[in-house]
Amino acid sequence: MPDIQISAIICTHNRDNYLGAAIDSLLAQKSNVNFEIVVVDNGSSDRTREVVEERLNHSQVKYIFEPTIGLSVARNTGAKTANGHILAYLDDDAEASSQWLQVLHDAYQGNPKLAIAGGKVTLIWPPDTKPPKWLSPGLAANLGAYDLGNKTLYIEQPGLTPRGLNYSIRRSFLEQIGGFDPQLGRVGKNLLSNEELQMTELALQTGWQVAYLPTALVAHNVAPERIKRAWFFNRGWWQGVSECYREQLAGKASFSQVRGGSEKFLRGLYKSLQYITDPAERFDKLVYAYSQIGYLNTVIHGLITKRYKK
Repeated sequence: MPDIQISAIICTHNRDNYLGAAIDSLLAQKSNVNFEIVVVDNGSSDRTREVVEERLNHSQVKYIFEPTIGLSVARNTGAKTANGHILAYLDDDAEASSQWLQVLHDAYQGNPKLAIAGGKVTLIWPPDTKPPKWLSPGLAANLGAYDLGNKTLYIEQPGLTPRGLNYSIRRSFLEQIGGFDPQLGRVGKNLLSNEELQMTELALQTGWQVAYLPTALVAHNVAPERIKRAWFFNRGWWQGVSECYREQLAGKASFSQVRGGSEKFLRGLYKSLQYITDPAERFDKLVYAYSQIGYLNTVIHGLITKRYKK
């Protein structure tokens, strides 16, 4: 069997309705590189295994069951199972363009300092559904949308890091930093995040590069339950929690977080009033303010717990 040059990894948890299309988009790749497809079943209880088994007649497809729930855990399991020097992660509800793996592979081949790369993400809306008027471009990013233009860019601001649903990483860098941090990343219905942002920070701090590749295109399905205001408030809350966790892991936990979070909360409320006539921007700022409540709740809990441990 020829050496695997790039491994496409799908980490999945109870998404059998989308998973088949994700795998099929990888099987349809127009590429001259040798690749494999590793599906990590992260404790699913639906038809996930059957969906994968229907495609095991393709020698490129591998199935592995990971019982410990958590996206970062599943990503690490996928990395340990995969054989490629480049690991390309595709979400279980996304569909890769036909040149996706080729574009990613060529970028790493041409730049030995490239640690992380990802591409543009468009949205696939459910049938007969249009984007709601209250959805801002900023909140569309919570659904996975990601577009930094039509030219290759090297990321210098961690906040612009590629989206996890269209994400690749060099194995040697991942091993250098010890893998994805299990304390960040989605766990079941808890929408923890920021693991990609942390990865970009670590890459830039250690002399690696992070790239946006517009032609490494992926389309992301928008689940019907996510087209509700309540989902965005919940997502915002967990974004705040994730930001606090990331700061704690970086050793930045202190009472100054309370002041900073409070200022951001008030700023969000003030801006929501400024945009009172614009439903999209008004809702955007309200979600931002709500995220700071999640942040402050986690900060205060952490400070109290730390105090009592002493």
